[in-house]
Amino acid sequence: MDTLTPDRSHVAELLRRHDIIPTHQRLVIAKALFSRRQHLSAEQLLAQVNQNHAEVSKATIYNTLNLFEKKGLVREVIIDPERVFYDTYTTPHHHFFDVDSGTLMDIESEALCVEGLPNLPPGMVQEGVDIVVRIRRQ
Repeated sequence: MDTLTPDRSHVAELLRRHDIIPTHQRLVIAKALFSRRQHLSAEQLLAQVNQNHAEVSKATIYNTLNLFEKKGLVREVIIDPERVFYDTYTTPHHHFFDVDSGTLMDIESEALCVEGLPNLPPGMVQEGVDIVVRIRRQ
């Protein structure tokens, strides 16, 4: 999703195109999430949404993010079991993770060349390769 728009009618149409019923809470969450290309944790999104709309619960945020991920609207980026981000840029790409600030930055897939992957187990197909390069200040 390269062109993101926070306009309510466009967000509602985006949800409908992905077979998601655009409820009020989903629209509020989607407007915050898709306002720009970004990486947000569920907690960051909850804080951002509830800054203006206090009726959205943590469970609703998680359920909506899981639905959006299942429908291909966001991509889950798992840094470690305690740190999961939701990426609004779903085109294949990789990430830098700044361990000092806890932020993710995109690396376009063309910037990396992955070679030497092992043979897949019988009956399996490759779904993707996700690379997270952890960085910190010297």
